[in-house]
Amino acid sequence: MNQDKDAPLREDIRLLGRLLGDTVRDQQGAAAFELIERIRQNSVRFHRDDDAAARRELEDILDALSRDQTIQVVRAFSYFSHLANIAEDQHHIRRSRAHLIAGSAPREGSLAHAVASVLDSGAADAAGLAEFFDTALVSPVLTAHPTEVQRKSILNCETVIARLLDERDRMQLTPEETEASLEALRRAVLTLWQTRMLRTAKLSVIDEVTNGLSYFDTTFLHELPRLYASLEDRLAAADTTLGSVELAAFLQVGSWIGGDRDGNPFVTAEVLDKALSMQATVVLDHYLDQLHRLGSQLSMSHGFAGASDALLALAERSPDNSPHRSDEPYRLAVSGIYARLAASYRALLGHEPTRHAVAEAAPYADAAELADDLDILHRSLLANGSAALTRGRLRQLRRAVKVFGFHLAPIDLRQNSDVHERVVAELLETACPGTDYRALDETGRCALLLEELATARPLASPHLRYSEETEGELAIFRTARRAHLRYGTAAIRNCIISKTDDVSDLLELAVLLKEAGLLRPLEKALDVNIVPLFETIGDLENAAGVMDRLFSLPIYRELLAARGQTQEVMLGYSDSNKDGGFLTSGWALYKAEGELVAVFARHDVRLRLFHGRGGSVGRGGGPSYQAILAQPDGAVQGQIRLTEQGEVIGAKYGNPEVGRRNLEVLVAATLETSLRPADAGPTPAAFLDAMQALSDTAFAAYRGLVYDTEGFERYFWESTVISEIAALNIGSRPASRKKSTAIDDLRAIPWVFSWAQCRVMLPGWYGFGSAVRAFLEKHPDDGLALLQRMYREWSFFATLLSNMDMVLAKSDLAIASRYAGLVKDVALREDIFGRIRAEHQATVDALLQITGQHELLDDNPLLKRSIRNRFPYLDPLNHVQVELLRRHREQGEDPRIRNGIHISINGIAAGLRNSG
Repeated sequence: MNQDKDAPLREDIRLLGRLLGDTVRDQQGAAAFELIERIRQNSVRFHRDDDAAARRELEDILDALSRDQTIQVVRAFSYFSHLANIAEDQHHIRRSRAHLIAGSAPREGSLAHAVASVLDSGAADAAGLAEFFDTALVSPVLTAHPTEVQRKSILNCETVIARLLDERDRMQLTPEETEASLEALRRAVLTLWQTRMLRTAKLSVIDEVTNGLSYFDTTFLHELPRLYASLEDRLAAADTTLGSVELAAFLQVGSWIGGDRDGNPFVTAEVLDKALSMQATVVLDHYLDQLHRLGSQLSMSHGFAGASDALLALAERSPDNSPHRSDEPYRLAVSGIYARLAASYRALLGHEPTRHAVAEAAPYADAAELADDLDILHRSLLANGSAALTRGRLRQLRRAVKVFGFHLAPIDLRQNSDVHERVVAELLETACPGTDYRALDETGRCALLLEELATARPLASPHLRYSEETEGELAIFRTARRAHLRYGTAAIRNCIISKTDDVSDLLELAVLLKEAGLLRPLEKALDVNIVPLFETIGDLENAAGVMDRLFSLPIYRELLAARGQTQEVMLGYSDSNKDGGFLTSGWALYKAEGELVAVFARHDVRLRLFHGRGGSVGRGGGPSYQAILAQPDGAVQGQIRLTEQGEVIGAKYGNPEVGRRNLEVLVAATLETSLRPADAGPTPAAFLDAMQALSDTAFAAYRGLVYDTEGFERYFWESTVISEIAALNIGSRPASRKKSTAIDDLRAIPWVFSWAQCRVMLPGWYGFGSAVRAFLEKHPDDGLALLQRMYREWSFFATLLSNMDMVLAKSDLAIASRYAGLVKDVALREDIFGRIRAEHQATVDALLQITGQHELLDDNPLLKRSIRNRFPYLDPLNHVQVELLRRHREQGEDPRIRNGIHISINGIAAGLRNSG
């Protein structure tokens, strides 16, 4: 019997849609409901049947809306986008659970599949896998996003709806319980409708920190320990001679929020200090809560359960003198641990925890001391016949302490190399007038910087005044040093240099670290990683050469020894894409990785790559599993970091089960890629040559449009929502690096976001069609066969095309033409949009030719289904947004129109899911 596996999804979408419709009718009246329903039916009919009459009627209705009707329509369809996302996430959870319950073979991308693949291939046995994780590092890094549109209050409402849907799935409800569940859903949808979707004030950095921390409460603090436990149990079951397995803390979540100063003047030393304190508060509150619960569970009497000498000594040191617990050594021990941790809380944060300890106790010096006491509990239970009690809350708490410490998540510091250059120049000039550092060539700069790194003498003097910029940078590094002393060195591990283009950029940062005591020349000690970020096409091409020259410096090699002979390099996907286009960016990144692998091997340094990927394909996004598997051989040596940004954080980690799945994917891909058998040989030269030819043509096509076409800048600003995005309260960082409208100065994130809103998605595909056409003209006999072979046999090329397939499916040139209509210069509009339309068609044709698909997404039925379900509700938002933009620009400032535009931006972003 064929079961329709998507039927529950459609039922959930219909249920939530009906509840939203009921809410609209009750709150806005029958006329508003009937209008919205007419729009919905026409949009669905057009998408389902390609009904031109339905489209014309839809456009006529939307164009005739009054201002108040427009706001109602925008709100209704925006909220439906959010509700459809919830239903879709719940369906993914439902299908994953059904797969596990049925006992089916592990799915690709799951940890179970990865472990089984490695064991079956003979690449490692269970013991070898455990050793692999001793030196592994998998780290998603949360970043604030200047186009993150979700309010935390909206996310809270959506969490309630998701939980209620999940309960309906998992439980057999009585009729009365079913009705109660439906009523709860109705209340939740009403609350969502009545919750303001937009912020009334611009986010501060501290607001962004608060938003980021919510994902630790929701997902990371609970799901990371469970993931570790599952993996440990899997390895132990694979080889019973191993006994119990406890892995090193290889999976850790990092953050940029509160430490990323590149282009954000609002990130200061005070903000960094506050962010660190807020993180410590979250993690210590979690530990105290878990200890309180653990104490209630470990109620064993000494008369019935044995205890080790170490446990009895721990209980003896407890300040808990209650006679009711005198024969309960485990409870006494936990009470003592709680008292010490509460004292640590006071010492670190300056105030009392919410739940006080039974009495005073000495604080822990660091998280390792807390872990040691928890280990005493663990070992005593194991040794005295209570092993089962070690596998619940205690196991998760022990793992959490080892992963999160007292700092929760390491905060990366990031600054632009130009800022470091100015600060170092000022310090040198003040210390030795006439140095004129910025006038020196690269050789002269390196020589002077190396002299400074050879001495412990500081450059800065407390008796001199420096510029505000220099004082601010020095304050940041001094705050980092204090954070190391307070929370441990894991609190801040990485300092990243944006726009790195030569060795002096790294040495300048080293000099500044020395000023704060984070680099100590006489001890040859370096307390943080110095991480270059290569962003533009030119920087990526030069990356290997820069690192080769850096590793040739004896002073730097001595410092690198303090970091375990491991060097991290960050690669920028966003700016390289904006600089050179989708195809050339991907190719430049791939080549840079291969060249870096060779340089690092020659110098015997371990390479760790940090991938600065966005959510959208135009910023290096796309499925993480395929992206990691497509890395060149040697580029993933058991260690990888990658950014998680904006609405992608909410989509991946807002739901605990979905979050757990996404964390598993990162670990599974890292494991499989690092331990996969060596390829049969190097990538065929014909593949590399073809890719270079495609890249060269695509680069010329992209640059020709974006940078060399007169008037393109004006076309972009008039045909997209970039002006309105810049005014929307969606991030603490400005949309442009400078006060200009130049494409060069615009940040990559709003650049991509704007093209997504108008459904062009230009950064994710432009230039590919021209590239393939030119290649086939040059190779008419065997060109297509070669490209098809590359798609079948080369994971890099296949992933590139798969991501482009997704982007093209989300584009809609008919809708985009309405945005183009906002451009006042008719000749400019027809020229540029005509080129975009022609390139889009050429790209779709080329993609289908190479992949053998009949339609876009034939090879990705899940996404195809998702688009089929959601886009009929997304298209009206685009149509209304265009009309609102027209009114806004023609009629001037009207708060209600501006509000409608901003709500439509939110709804379209939610519908596209990975737009920025």
